[in-house]
Amino acid sequence: MTRVIHTGDTHIGYSQYHSPVRRQDFLDAFETVVDDAVDDAVDAVVHAGDLFHDRRPELRDLMGTISVLRRLDDAGIPFLAVVGNHESTRGGQWLDLFERLGLATRLGDEPVVVGDTAFYGLDHVPVSRRDDLDYAFADHDAEYAALVAHGLFEPFGYADWDTETVLTESDVAFDAMLLGDNHTPDTAQVADTWVTYPGSTERASASEREGRGYNLVVFDADAAGGDDRVEIRRRALDTRPFVFVTVELREGEGESRVRERVREYDLTEAVVHVEITGEGDPVTPAAVEEFATDEGALIARVTDRREVETDGEVDVSFADPEDAVRDRLDEMSLSTAARDVESAVRADTVPDANVRETVKRRVEERLDEEGDLDAFEPVDSADSDSDDDSDSDDDSDSDDDSDSDDDSDSDDDSDSDEQPDGDESDADGADGDESDADRAGPGEVDAESDPAETADPDPAATDGQVSMEDYL
Repeated sequence: MTRVIHTGDTHIGYSQYHSPVRRQDFLDAFETVVDDAVDDAVDAVVHAGDLFHDRRPELRDLMGTISVLRRLDDAGIPFLAVVGNHESTRGGQWLDLFERLGLATRLGDEPVVVGDTAFYGLDHVPVSRRDDLDYAFADHDAEYAALVAHGLFEPFGYADWDTETVLTESDVAFDAMLLGDNHTPDTAQVADTWVTYPGSTERASASEREGRGYNLVVFDADAAGGDDRVEIRRRALDTRPFVFVTVELREGEGESRVRERVREYDLTEAVVHVEITGEGDPVTPAAVEEFATDEGALIARVTDRREVETDGEVDVSFADPEDAVRDRLDEMSLSTAARDVESAVRADTVPDANVRETVKRRVEERLDEEGDLDAFEPVDSADSDSDDDSDSDDDSDSDDDSDSDDDSDSDDDSDSDEQPDGDESDADGADGDESDADRAGPGEVDAESDPAETADPDPAATDGQVSMEDYL
């Protein structure tokens, strides 16, 4: 029998709402998972990616994570993990650093046996590169086998990865797929294999309303019962409370009614989201937010969803607005990459809260794929239509609860947006040791490093950001 904690999407370093308290919350949630692992004496902690929220974690986030992992190591519990899309770089990964320190094991196509279970790993792979995957895994002689992977797999929401293809084309018969990326916890059975997400360990957006937690997975036919060989149980985490207040105003009602509804809730140290609908008088969001914080809230956000009437006549055209937009885009001779970004911004399938993360990811993938950066060159309008059609749906990434999380709320700008350069497309630090960095998983295509990228040897010179070259 093998008992493991399956977790993921811890997003350490995320300064949600630009709050240092919220930043600490994400590390605290990971620490709680490790505390539970030690107290329960599990055989391993399996992390399914996005340990960090950003590919350039600050020194304080690295040191905090190392401190937590050392507690796990002191207890003799291995930490098995894969690389997620938020933290992935084109060179060595931060997970490689932890492995060199003896604090983690990066899973790949070779089995890592814990108890009577063989664990394999599949890092996040962009949609455009998945056709090159062959799902070739080395043999094992353990009783059970599990694949740990990061991505949006079927049959769960916003899926773009065919789970059955992975299972049928793999050289190994897996008893379970332990997944990360989708922040909504869920479990299903595909091709007689259990497939499960533990969800994120902290709320990375206001859409993640249900409680946070992780999975306890037991590989044992007797424990599972029946024909099953795997038992999956969800455990809750005690995290920062989120309070959601909906106020429907009637005619004549205004800010006093909103305050009255807010006062009905316990706001102590909570993140409070107030949504205003209905009719009623105008309400000043800032005044309500200040009132909520005075009532004890850590952070308050107000969204007024009522239609705003405008004075004067409005010139309305019934022409197709999409046609007008396309005509204007053709006149601008945008590059293929720019059109891809434009389609992400206007796409109905991408929630507003995830537009920033979707655009960031698409630009990063373009940089990885286009060594000569042709996709960023302006194109003639005559050629733009075909490029736009072929690229706009390459990677929709409409992951409302994924990092896709990502994952951030519209007000939840991540710390990466506060960097001096503000450019996340090549924010991957310096290349690490090639012999260690290339073990990204079966069939993954290695992207060439950008020769223009150089790591600053002085961490202080990067405003608290450090590169892997400082450690490897």
